Amino acid sequence: MPAITADQVKTLRDKTGAGMMECKAALTESNGDLEQAVDILRKRGVAQAAKRAGRTTGEGLVGVRLSPDAKIGAIAEINCESDFVARTEDFQALLSDILNATLTASPSTDPTSLIAPDSPIGQKVAATIAKLGENMAISRVNRLNGKGIIGSYLHMGGKIGVLVDLAGVPADKEQSEEVTTLLKELAMHIAAASPSYATRDAVPADVLAREKDVYRAQVEASGKPANVIEKIVDGKLGSFYAQVVLPEQPSVRDPKVTVAQMLEASSKSVGAPLSVPQFLRFKVGQTD
Repeated sequence: MPAITADQVKTLRDKTGAGMMECKAALTESNGDLEQAVDILRKRGVAQAAKRAGRTTGEGLVGVRLSPDAKIGAIAEINCESDFVARTEDFQALLSDILNATLTASPSTDPTSLIAPDSPIGQKVAATIAKLGENMAISRVNRLNGKGIIGSYLHMGGKIGVLVDLAGVPADKEQSEEVTTLLKELAMHIAAASPSYATRDAVPADVLAREKDVYRAQVEASGKPANVIEKIVDGKLGSFYAQVVLPEQPSVRDPKVTVAQMLEASSKSVGAPLSVPQFLRFKVGQTD
């Protein structure tokens, strides 16, 4: 059995909030497998969180940009060593170049190919490093080809960026104040609530199976009949959906109203069913 290190214990503790001894015991039981140790702690009721925030890895900025017709959106994260450099004109100009290249590329172009070391953008990164004397890297870039109208939002001066696609908007309502306001509300909600999926159907089967396994293990010791246990598991799964699926989350602005209810109200107002088929959310240093 591999020896459990202090770093492993610290990593598990950071992810779960459980005590050091509990983390060490779980890691020992899982032979050092971090994700399995997380499940062990959750099954024991020590760690309850179904989602865990990613670890911040450095300074930098997230940028977003929309095409003139708001049908395409670009989002990118570029990192550096200090917040001071992140605020310089050269660094922000580099981020702007990345967004422009992503936005104007052919829809069939893989956005990651635009930031390869030998690409024009890659060469600009090298030149900016040489000028500013600080290491930097483009950690990720993506493009949202909208099925409807795309909205965007930057939070905390570029520490969090969001693109959100609103489908079903009638052509004569695309520029309306109501649709503009709804897009802003949705993007701000995504920035604050950090949903993982746009719909229930988007949740991977293995993620659901894992959650059910954890919930079932939590209640099996109660001695309740199997059918009762399954109802409890289903109830807990509903709470899980409310944490990670955008339409089922309580609105950040009004927790008594879900995002689905927000969309329903706006759908009646514009005279067409509205939905959010996709979104992108980047936070500096966060990868999951």
